[in-house]
Amino acid sequence: MTETSWHEQLRAHGYRITPQRQLVLEAVKALEHATPEEICTKVRETARGVNISTVYRTLELLEELGMVTHNHLGHGAPTYHLAEDADHVHLVCHDCGELNEIRPELVDDFVSKLDEEFGFAVNVHHLTVFGRCRKCR
Repeated sequence: MTETSWHEQLRAHGYRITPQRQLVLEAVKALEHATPEEICTKVRETARGVNISTVYRTLELLEELGMVTHNHLGHGAPTYHLAEDADHVHLVCHDCGELNEIRPELVDDFVSKLDEEFGFAVNVHHLTVFGRCRKCR
């Protein structure tokens, strides 16, 4: 997503692209998977006066507008990334914390079984699978 499309998407919903929103979007894009605290640290590299509550409010708005999404990749704060980059499933190692992204098609059989047997529709964009990576096994 380009800066121009960020502006267009916000304007389409009646919002302006403020400097804070621009910086938060840029930080989310640069960091790929980041907590609000990490995003705030990145934003403060450019704008020292931005506080964590501004980052949280901005992330909440951007998520409502479908521009960013979050996942829970462990205990603690959620991690955010651009919604356009959300078409993957996360694999997180319990031991070393390694994070891998895999194509959603790799879990199609599992998703189909849940639908067939339980009528449960899985949102794979929020799917995180915990286990042990190759190195830690």
